[in-house]
Amino acid sequence: MRHQKSHETPMEGRITEMLEEFFTLNEEFGDCFVVDINHSNTKLDVYVDSDSGMTFRKCQRISRFLEGYLDEAKPLGEKYTLNVSSPGVDRPLKFFRQYQKNVGRTLEVTTTEGEKFKGTLTEATPDAIKLEAKVRRQEGKRKKTVVEEVEIDFSAIKKSIVKISF
Repeated sequence: MRHQKSHETPMEGRITEMLEEFFTLNEEFGDCFVVDINHSNTKLDVYVDSDSGMTFRKCQRISRFLEGYLDEAKPLGEKYTLNVSSPGVDRPLKFFRQYQKNVGRTLEVTTTEGEKFKGTLTEATPDAIKLEAKVRRQEGKRKKTVVEEVEIDFSAIKKSIVKISF
């Protein structure tokens, strides 16, 4: 039995439970996980990720599964909008397994203390991440930018976003 997150509505909790069961019962979805669910009135947005990568087909199958429930139980009424997608690059990382997938990519991390770091994610463990980041250091009377390995505990991360460079 999963514990409902404090900010989660009963419907969001129900959808999460249903999806976790769906993922367990369908081998193709065994490495999928719910990242976030938002709903208001007649709109439901479901963000799902996968260790092996989300595909359009997976999103489509999850959407059809949820439509069956929404059409039968009608928690959003007769007419509703359902969006099922993988979290876009603009959505903050929430889970350790998302960090694992993004080793080697550039992250912008804001700590709970308000510090900001931008650098390459070199390692992700269940307790912390390591970034190779540019840091300003005082050297004599001048400040100098140096590249350092910065370790940040997961508990100290307020927000992490993958930065895409073109």
